[in-house]
Amino acid sequence: MRAPDFWMHDDWRARLLAPLGWLYGASVAWKAAHATPYRPTAAVICVGNLSVGGTGKTPVSIEIARLLIERGRKPFFLSRGYGGKLRGPLEVTADHYAAEVGDEPLLLAHTAPVIVSRDRRAGAILAVEHGADTIVMDDGHQNFTLAKDLSLVVIDGEAKFGNGRVVPAGPLREPVAQGLARADAAIVTGDGAPSFGDFSKPILRTHLTHLEPDIAGRRVVAFAGIGRPDKFFQSLRAQGADLLNTKSYADHHKYTAGEIARLRAKARANNAELVTTEKDYVRLTPLEREGIRALPVRATFDDSAPLHRLLDSLPGKA
Repeated sequence: MRAPDFWMHDDWRARLLAPLGWLYGASVAWKAAHATPYRPTAAVICVGNLSVGGTGKTPVSIEIARLLIERGRKPFFLSRGYGGKLRGPLEVTADHYAAEVGDEPLLLAHTAPVIVSRDRRAGAILAVEHGADTIVMDDGHQNFTLAKDLSLVVIDGEAKFGNGRVVPAGPLREPVAQGLARADAAIVTGDGAPSFGDFSKPILRTHLTHLEPDIAGRRVVAFAGIGRPDKFFQSLRAQGADLLNTKSYADHHKYTAGEIARLRAKARANNAELVTTEKDYVRLTPLEREGIRALPVRATFDDSAPLHRLLDSLPGKA
């Protein structure tokens, strides 16, 4: 979905929908209070967020898994598989497509094994059966079916909390104070300074850096169907790309052959490279990917020491 403009401003539409937002937030609180979460033998890290849309939690999840592997752990990602038709539980393989398991699981699988399951309990059981000693939930802060050893909330530093209201009145999945009360740390991606009130837990800062810096000076036509496409386009400009044209789509957009053909034609007309995000790239078929360049990103923590201390607190292997 594409976020409504008023989610960033507290106008009459937000105020009109506010009662529905209160009910939604209350429903999350009720679920949290009445849940009986399952405790797997593996440690559970949840990398979630408080708002709808892209905050950078998938790159953060990948970086956390990478650090866990360095420590000798065997992490498995656990994903709902948003956008995929398979309910699971199943382990993602190289033969799966985004239409089956979602785009984010295909990205995550480049770093560690991924279990896709709408039922998080069943997914955790399968992960342990396959050898996981640590489960990294990509999203799930508002899911209470699993007991979590570490809950990390990822926040976009620029978008912050939007207009501060809960869906459908704003971008929040629950009130900020309510969600932060269950968090062990907050991770801010990019620049900007969200207000955390009296939150006393660690606040970490991370930036998304591109792993292929040779885009400077190149003529580029870019497209993206992610939570915040403009952020991707801004990053290309910041790297010195000659960005001639851009096209935005809704998050998790499923591209048609006609759309890809039009994008190729636009790139040819501008004598430019056609560039997109990794997340968009995995949603394309092998044939559609020909001639399209994906720019991989990595979450880099400004100070990784607090994150290492949090990982040290996990039960199991030191």
